[in-house]
Amino acid sequence: MAVSVEEVSSSLVREYLNRKGLKLTIACMDEEHPRTEASINNRSLLRQILSLEGLYRKNKVESFPLKTLLEIIVKYHINGHKNDKMTSNESDPMQYAQSICLIDNSTTVTPAGMTDSKSYRKDIYPSSLPETDVLSSPSPTGFQDYESGDKQIQPLLSSPKDNESTMKREAEKRTSTAESTQRSRNNRIRRGMMAGPVASTSQELNNKRKNRGQEVPKLILRKEENDQLRNRPVGTGLYQKSLKGGLSENSPADFVVGQQEFQSMPESLQREHSFDKLGEVIPKTRRVKSLPSTTVADLDMPEMVLDDIDDDDNIRELSKVSFGRAITEHSSTRSCPMDQHTAMELKAVLLGSSRNCFNVEWRNQGFTFSETHDLRYGIVQKKGGPCGVLASVQAFVLKKLLFENIKRSEADLQRLRPSNTTRRKCLVSAVAEILWRAGEEKQAKIAINSGRNHFTPAGHYKSEGVLEKIACFTVDNFKDLQLLLEQHIDQFETGQLGCLLLTFSAVLTRSIEKVRGDMDVPTTTLIGAHGYCTQELVNLLLCGRAVSNVFDNDMELDSGNGNMTLLKGIKDHCDVGLLSLFEHYNILKVGAYLKTPLYPIWVVCSESHFSVLFGLQRELLTYQDKGLEFDLYYYDGLANQHEEIRLTVSVGNWVPSSQTDDTDLIPPMELCIRTRWKDAFVNWNDTEPIL
Repeated sequence: MAVSVEEVSSSLVREYLNRKGLKLTIACMDEEHPRTEASINNRSLLRQILSLEGLYRKNKVESFPLKTLLEIIVKYHINGHKNDKMTSNESDPMQYAQSICLIDNSTTVTPAGMTDSKSYRKDIYPSSLPETDVLSSPSPTGFQDYESGDKQIQPLLSSPKDNESTMKREAEKRTSTAESTQRSRNNRIRRGMMAGPVASTSQELNNKRKNRGQEVPKLILRKEENDQLRNRPVGTGLYQKSLKGGLSENSPADFVVGQQEFQSMPESLQREHSFDKLGEVIPKTRRVKSLPSTTVADLDMPEMVLDDIDDDDNIRELSKVSFGRAITEHSSTRSCPMDQHTAMELKAVLLGSSRNCFNVEWRNQGFTFSETHDLRYGIVQKKGGPCGVLASVQAFVLKKLLFENIKRSEADLQRLRPSNTTRRKCLVSAVAEILWRAGEEKQAKIAINSGRNHFTPAGHYKSEGVLEKIACFTVDNFKDLQLLLEQHIDQFETGQLGCLLLTFSAVLTRSIEKVRGDMDVPTTTLIGAHGYCTQELVNLLLCGRAVSNVFDNDMELDSGNGNMTLLKGIKDHCDVGLLSLFEHYNILKVGAYLKTPLYPIWVVCSESHFSVLFGLQRELLTYQDKGLEFDLYYYDGLANQHEEIRLTVSVGNWVPSSQTDDTDLIPPMELCIRTRWKDAFVNWNDTEPIL
C-alpha cells in the first residue's frame, strides 16, 4: 500500500511533539488534524519509511543525541549532505569495476559516524544491482559507504586464462541464487531498505539473532572462496608490491590493461567477478556493537563478522555511549546513570517530596550571557525563582574576570566587556570552583543531560522528564573536572536545564546525607516556596556547605531542660561575600566571614531576590572604612538592565535628615550597603535609584 506523504509528515510532527512533551499541542493537532487509519504510530516504522536507519544510528552515538527524527533530518541538511548525489552504474560495466577496486582496497572497518580526512565515499544505488547480489548495508542516505584511505587503485579482474575455471564455478553459484536473494531481502528488511515487519516481541528478536548466527559461516565460506579469485594472476603487465598492511599498488597503465581485459570477458562473467567482490566487502561495512582499539594490522579480516544493534537491545549499555568519549582520556572519571532512588532523594531535599515537580522557571533557565555591550559579563535571568543560583555563579564569574589571569594591558572596565570565548572560560572555571569546594576539594560530581531515560518511574515518584535523563560523572582531580565541564558547558550555558544541572551537581557532590547534616532542621528544602532559593542553597554554592545561617562559626542555644540546640554558621572567610536586607531589619546577623570576603564581590539578598554588588580593586577591603570613597557596580540579571549601574560610596558622609526618616523612600540597596559600611553615602551617578 502506498504511503501518503501527508500522513508521514503529520506523523513526523506528532513524533516531534511527543518526544518534546508538548501534550497540549498534540491534543490541539489531533483536534484540528485528526488521526486516520493510515497514521503511523510506530517510530521504528516511521524511520524505515523515511530511510533514516543510518542517520538514527549515527545520532545515537553522538555526545548529545537529538531526541526527534525531525531534528535528525534538519541537522543532516544543515550539515550540507543534501547535495549528495545518487550514482547508478547499471549501464557501464567499467564503472562497476572501478567501484569494486575502490572497495577492495579498504582494509579498515569504519564505524558509522567516524570519518577520515583522507577518505572519500563512493555511492552505489542498490536497485541498479542484480537481484542475486543486492547490497545489504545502507548508509544514512540509503547508499553504501566505503573508504579508500591512502591506497591506490588496484584492479581485481582475473586474466582470460582463468575464464574457463571461473565459468565452471558460475553454474555452482547459481544453485544458491534463491537462498542468497532471500537472505539479501531479509537483510534489507532488517536494515530498513525495504518495507517489512518490525520485530516487536522477544520471540521475534530471538529468531532474528538465530538467523544472524546462521549467516556467519556462510559469509566466512564465501570470503575464503573469493580469496582464491583475488590470489590468482591479474592481467598482463600488472605487478604487485607487498606492503606491511597487506596492501598492493599498481601503476595507472596496468589498470588500463585490466579494464580492457575486463571488457573482453563475457557479460555474465563480468557480473560474476564484480559481485563476488562486492559480496566479499559487504560484511566489512556493517555496524559493530563495540570496536576494540587495535591497529589495522591486528585485524583478522576473514574471521571478523559484524552486525547491527537492535534498538531494543542493551538499553542501559547504550545510555553510556554518548558520554564515552568524554571519559576515555581521563582514568579518574567515572560515570553512573541516575536511578529512581537517587532521583527521589534529590527531589525530597530540593522540593520536599518526590511527588513535587520543578517549575518552568527552573526548567528553562541556563547561564546565558547578556549581549548588551556594557553588560557582557552578566548572566541573564528569564523569570523569578532561581536567582540565588544565578547570583552565586555570577559572583564567581566576576571573580575570574576581574582578579584571575589578568593581562596588564587590560583596563578594569575593559575586563567587564569580555569576548564570548573569555566569558565561557570564566563560566567553566566558576562552576568548577563551586563544585570542587562542595566536594571538600577531594572530588566532584557533574550531572549531565543524556537525552534518554535511565529508569522507568514507578511508585511514589512523579515523572517530569528531567531527573530520568541525568547521567552523573565523578572526577577525583580539579583538572579533569575542568576538562569535563569544557566538553559539556553548552548544557549549562545555552541549555534549558543549566541551572538545575548545577544544583543537582552541587548537591550530589556534597552528598544528600551531608547536605541534610549541614542544615539546622534536616527537613528543610533547598528550593522554598514559589520556587525561591533558600539560604541553605546559596550557602552551599558560596561556601561549600548547606548551613542555615550566615553568622560566623556555630552557635549553641539553651532550649531548656538541659538541652542544647546547635545552630551552624560559616566556618571561614569566603572568596565571595553576602549582604542582606534582613540584617537592616534585625532579623539576622551576617558575620565577618561573609561581610569581608577575600574578593570585593557580594551576593545581595534584598526583597526576596538575589543580585550582585562588586568592586574593581581588592584594596578597598584593606583600607580603613572612615573617609573611604570607592565605586561599586551593581548587576541584577532579572532587571532587564540596559546600562551599567555604578555607585559611588563615601563612608562616613551620610547624614540622616527628616526626608530620609521614611525608609520606603530609601533604595534597599543603600540599606544593604550600610550593613557593611556604616553611615555610607551612596551616589547613583545619574542612574535612576532602584526602589
